Amino acid sequence: MKTIYTNGNIYTMNPDEPVVQSIVAQDGRIVDMGTNENMNLQWGRNETNIIDLEGKTVIPGLIDSHLHISSVGINSQELDLTGVESKDALLKAIKEKAISLQPGEWILGRGWDENIFPDKQIPTIQELDHVAPFFPLFLPRICGHASLANSRAFTLSGYRSEMTIPYGGTVVLDPSTKRPTGLLLETASTIITSHIPKKTYSQLKHALKTALHDAVSLGLTGIHTNDPNYLGGAFQTYKLFDELVNKEGIGPRSNLLIDYDYLEELIALGMYAGYGNNKVMIGAIKLFADGALGGRTALLSRPYEDAPNNSGNAMYENEELYHIFKDIRKYDMPVAVHTIGDQALINVLDSLDQFQPAKIRDRLIHVSVLNEELISRLKTPHRIADVQPKFVSSDYPWITERLGEERANFSYPFKKLLQAGVWCAGGSDAPIEPLDPLLGIHAAVTRKKSGETHNGYNEQERLSMYEAIQLFTLGGAYATNEEKEKGTLERGKLCDMTVLSQNPFIMEDADELLNTNAEMTVIGGELKYRRG
Repeated sequence: MKTIYTNGNIYTMNPDEPVVQSIVAQDGRIVDMGTNENMNLQWGRNETNIIDLEGKTVIPGLIDSHLHISSVGINSQELDLTGVESKDALLKAIKEKAISLQPGEWILGRGWDENIFPDKQIPTIQELDHVAPFFPLFLPRICGHASLANSRAFTLSGYRSEMTIPYGGTVVLDPSTKRPTGLLLETASTIITSHIPKKTYSQLKHALKTALHDAVSLGLTGIHTNDPNYLGGAFQTYKLFDELVNKEGIGPRSNLLIDYDYLEELIALGMYAGYGNNKVMIGAIKLFADGALGGRTALLSRPYEDAPNNSGNAMYENEELYHIFKDIRKYDMPVAVHTIGDQALINVLDSLDQFQPAKIRDRLIHVSVLNEELISRLKTPHRIADVQPKFVSSDYPWITERLGEERANFSYPFKKLLQAGVWCAGGSDAPIEPLDPLLGIHAAVTRKKSGETHNGYNEQERLSMYEAIQLFTLGGAYATNEEKEKGTLERGKLCDMTVLSQNPFIMEDADELLNTNAEMTVIGGELKYRRG
């Protein structure tokens, strides 16, 4: 059946036909577009479904280029510590959670951020033990690159001072007692997580289903999501998405980033980058080159300004990184590499430059700390910078204390990247940042938090509204080599659209985005969500 979406203010993001009133969809694709009168005259016959857009603004379907959608769902069922404003409030939340649990249950959650605490102090293991003496506890920081655990969790994990910690990880010790402080950095968390009871298939499916519904309600028509570590491996991840998205029609189009640990499983299953269909598809192989700025584990070319003896953590030696890329390229697979610090990006590019490009673009995720030379090395048709604009409003101004003025002024340089001709895609990294793509667009345009009166952190890096929206539309399509399929609204392309309650292109104040909603979400010409 044909569907006409009519009476809209439709921004196609295609310069050859920038604004239309109506779009006609059939078999999932756009077959025509133009004025209300012409589209209704040509296509508005019997058995044509007509949906009135009521004058609302329509843009190409929003795509989140990097997130962990299953973790969004799982976190909604656990202790949410996002926005907790002090150490005391964090400890109180843990204590209240403990009261609700049965003996032996784990206290699990995520989201604490000491950078917003007045004293910036992280709870000690003694404080954690005091509020939760009978329950093992494991709480990742908001970035996921540092975690808190109590004594009971360490005991259950079999931790010993002489045990080998995975490369790139650190169990932070009290300098006087040489005993754990409760803080674990990077891969050290695996000594705890390997002992947390696994969720059942039905629990995982319920969590994923909830998050996929949320994504569509926020206007997302596509996501690039990294989930095997949360969903039990490559096969089970694909199976869950296949059941929910393909068979049950739930959620946005999903491109699945598969962690390097599951490469052999993926190959044994006969899967590869591009396997699947335009609703669920295997994407790039994901790995981490370093950590995060919040926990000072992002790998820098020179030490942190506020920790002169620390330059961060490399997840791999350079020789091992080279062999990992060699292993991935053996199957002509693209890579998606977490690189926050400048030295991490240097290490990755030095190894990656030794290989022929894969058929699908490699992506460098985050690229938070850059310089002119690194930007020029990113400017190739077979690479894309996968950036998270919301990091700007979350990380400033403390990022200046951590990096110093010079490097902070070259952090998250979105405008420089675009001006240099680097293709960029926009993501949230949810649950690290909120899932709502309009918050990422707002951060790209304003580079500040709501209510702040200055002109934005590194205001020269502010994007126009068009550029910011393009990050989350055409940019996302480029990241998966699907720019001929989606990212703009054109005849022959997939009919994926996001309908907004306000017109972002005429806003006098970008803060109006914070009061803007997704009114409708259209995927493949089908109305998947309608507000109210």
